[in-house]
Amino acid sequence: MAGRDVHIPVMLDEAVEGLALRGNGRYLDGTFGRGGHASAILARLSAEGRLFLMDRDPSAIAVAEAGLATDPRVALRHDNFATMGEWPELAEGLDGILLDLGVSSPQLDDRSRGFSFMADAPLDMRMDTTRGISAAEFLAEASEFDIADVLWRFGEERFSRRIAKVIVERRATAPITRTAELAELVAGCVGRREPGKNPATRTFQALRIRVNAELDSVERGLEAALELLTIGGRLAVISFHSLEDRTVKQFIRSHEGRVQGSRRGPPTEAKLARLKSVGKAIFPSDAEVAANPRSRSAVLRVAEKLA
Repeated sequence: MAGRDVHIPVMLDEAVEGLALRGNGRYLDGTFGRGGHASAILARLSAEGRLFLMDRDPSAIAVAEAGLATDPRVALRHDNFATMGEWPELAEGLDGILLDLGVSSPQLDDRSRGFSFMADAPLDMRMDTTRGISAAEFLAEASEFDIADVLWRFGEERFSRRIAKVIVERRATAPITRTAELAELVAGCVGRREPGKNPATRTFQALRIRVNAELDSVERGLEAALELLTIGGRLAVISFHSLEDRTVKQFIRSHEGRVQGSRRGPPTEAKLARLKSVGKAIFPSDAEVAANPRSRSAVLRVAEKLA
């Protein structure tokens, strides 16, 4: 993610350092965005190194095609990083994988994409505009129960049932197709609860995650990454909200060979360790947050593939 107008890759130095780059290594940036992290990785590779780029957003792919993809060391694929295991060129293995999760600043700042409640736009929210259903289509077709469930699970919205009820009542009169309409509807339901935070924030986050199947993509992508990494290869993941970070944290822990269990029951059998955490979770510095406020919720976790 980045600040407005200028793309600022979050925790650039920390993420690149976490990959422990080798000049002749093979690396994947599964979320190209506008290429900030990818450019830094490519600059550290020798002529024998390879950089593979993926993004599900056609706009990001267009930027990559006009820029880094012209380098002979680079290969590009328009797809969700969750499908990295299906890319034949990656079958030889990777020495490092970087995932910068969530919505990007170019997506947020392009009001026509419908990610933000800050400007009126079609209620779309798809990262890949070539496939899937929009947020407006989801709200038009889903049951009241399903809408409430999405708002609760993916937005941790306390008023999920109330909002879902009003959405269903409103759509009986006319479909909800604009971001401003949805934001106004939510504000009318819950009022202004948190100072400095739009009351529609949780609803928009939840719908975006549902429309793009983001948490499912993270789970599938992490599993694929574990299989593609070579021994000693690094996985670096930047998350921007607690649901993403929890998924990443639990995935790493589940493959560290730790004994799982609770104080009330017997521990489960320890798994063979396939990953180890590299240091603790990393957060942006105060200086970075001041320069790029959107980085304030970022968390970077790094893990290394074991034998």
